[in-house]
Amino acid sequence: MALFTAQDIAPRRDEEKVNSVVRWSDFHRGGHFAAMEAPDLLLDDVRDFFAAYR
Repeated sequence: MALFTAQDIAPRRDEEKVNSVVRWSDFHRGGHFAAMEAPDLLLDDVRDFFAAYR
């Protein structure tokens, strides 16, 4: 899961109660539409995640 702003309401502890969180990334910029607002950060995070499965 990626958290792109402090304004998003997706606290980690709540997610960990119902899901098995394998990766958590906090970013200093971006927002609800991260793919448009900070595509470089999102792409790097997706690449890092899948690199472990190569």
